[in-house]
Amino acid sequence: MRNQFTLAMTALAAISQTIEPASAATATGSMNVQIQIVAECLVTSATDLDFGSEGIIATDIDQTSTISVRCTDGTPYNVGLGAGGGAGATVTNRLMTGPASATIGYALYRDAARTLNWGETVGTDTVAGTGNGDVQPITVYGRVPAQTTPGTGTYTDTVTITVTY
Repeated sequence: MRNQFTLAMTALAAISQTIEPASAATATGSMNVQIQIVAECLVTSATDLDFGSEGIIATDIDQTSTISVRCTDGTPYNVGLGAGGGAGATVTNRLMTGPASATIGYALYRDAARTLNWGETVGTDTVAGTGNGDVQPITVYGRVPAQTTPGTGTYTDTVTITVTY
């Protein structure tokens, strides 16, 4: 029995000497990772400027809208508003058009007192800001001044928002 045990141990020792553990090898390297951020601005949204329902426009009607702009952090920008699509409209005399091409005049302002017209000439009548990477809300102050009221119907206009950066 002892011989069998010795023989088994000798065989086990021989096997363990012939089986070598697998050696793991490694190699390392590196890769570059980069992104280049460039100046960019987006108009993310603009709420409708709705002056509601009126009968006779005997007094000024004031409302506000919000333009949301998102620019790269540190990017200076200017927001301009076009004249709109009314025939003969300008940035100082905008026109909503309704039935039979009748119009209603309105104005857009940069301030709550409604004294600073909002146009599209950078450095003159636009709103300046600096991007912070997040959405920045900008208030548009609108006014339909008292005027001769045209016929009934819905009067509309579309104003182009331009962000210069």
